[in-house]
Amino acid sequence: MPEFSYVARKASGEKVTGALAAASRQEVLGVLASQALFPLEIRAETARRPLALRRRIPMQLLAITYSQLADLLRSGVPLLRSLDVLRKQTAHARLAEILSDIHDRVEDGATLGDAMARFEHVFGEMAVSMIRAGGEGGFLEEALSRVAEFTETQDDLRRRTLGAMAYPVMLSVVGMLVVTGLVVFVVPRFEQLFGRLRERGELPALTDWLLWSSNLPWRWDFWVPWGLGILGGVIFGGFYGWRWFHSEAGRLWRDRMKLRVPVAGGIFLSLSIARFCRVLGTMLRNGVPILRSLQVASDSAGNRVLAEAIKKATENIRAGQNLAVPLAASGHFPPTILAMIAVAEESNTLETVLLTIADSLEKRTWRQLDLAVRLLEPIMLLLLAGAVLMVLVALLYPMFKMSYAL
Repeated sequence: MPEFSYVARKASGEKVTGALAAASRQEVLGVLASQALFPLEIRAETARRPLALRRRIPMQLLAITYSQLADLLRSGVPLLRSLDVLRKQTAHARLAEILSDIHDRVEDGATLGDAMARFEHVFGEMAVSMIRAGGEGGFLEEALSRVAEFTETQDDLRRRTLGAMAYPVMLSVVGMLVVTGLVVFVVPRFEQLFGRLRERGELPALTDWLLWSSNLPWRWDFWVPWGLGILGGVIFGGFYGWRWFHSEAGRLWRDRMKLRVPVAGGIFLSLSIARFCRVLGTMLRNGVPILRSLQVASDSAGNRVLAEAIKKATENIRAGQNLAVPLAASGHFPPTILAMIAVAEESNTLETVLLTIADSLEKRTWRQLDLAVRLLEPIMLLLLAGAVLMVLVALLYPMFKMSYAL
């Protein structure tokens, strides 16, 4: 949403300045009129991206920042003072710039959630939604603590996954180098040896394809006329694909494909459901109405397919249905979880049961993820062995055939 800076005057004659995020200049005029301000100047701000803002902020640093802000607020330190303390103590240039911008916007009257929404690509949709709801519901400190836990857990999961995948990735790289070296440098030496079999039409198709592949890198008559076209097509396709994947339709397609991946799809779904249950349970426990809680929890799920199903459930709840019925109609929630939610609604313990479901799902998902990552090692070994075996068979079988002919 565009940003507009304004200079206005109060009824008492005092001049005030500030900034607003609005869809148009007319919307800014309406907001100022509702605040009894007489606009003198309204100017659309141009987006600025300082050099420091290009650096990536580690997730661990974000988790520490959330936790420290929650501790400061619990200790009675005002929000503006807390943001100023965090801005001054951080050594990360990009985070300092962002905290300074958030401080200025909060000072101009924006809520913490609205100020952070400008940097949603940094904090994440879930964090912004949770903090905004915490500010509206009066549990900002707990919301910040919960977001800190989410961020730390997500960073721990990412580190564990990367650490577990280091060996399979290294194995796959070494395997690709070995197979590529065999195909490019070893296989071409057999072409003259198999020439007689090719003339008689007795050369196996696998061997013929392997010889063609080994000669392809050295065929300048192919790469010179077609190389620029192929390179341009790859660049154009990559740029278009990157833009499409970052569009709303592309993100929806990507999240849908995530749920269909064998083994990994179930892990993605479980993590999204666990996050949804934890956010919804936390907000209900703090007295936020269920419709507002569902809206924030759907944005926090981390999967747009699941978020759409939750939003449809919100519409059905407005019509008087229980939560378990529309969630069951989506087809994404396991029957056991739906049964627990249905019983919890009848016994009026929904917030407690949702948090229990989140804990159980997270523990089970961590075990599934560890098992899936461990299975990658033997799978990579089998793929590498299969590729080497294919090259050996393609080379040895014609040689055996020639020896039998002699």
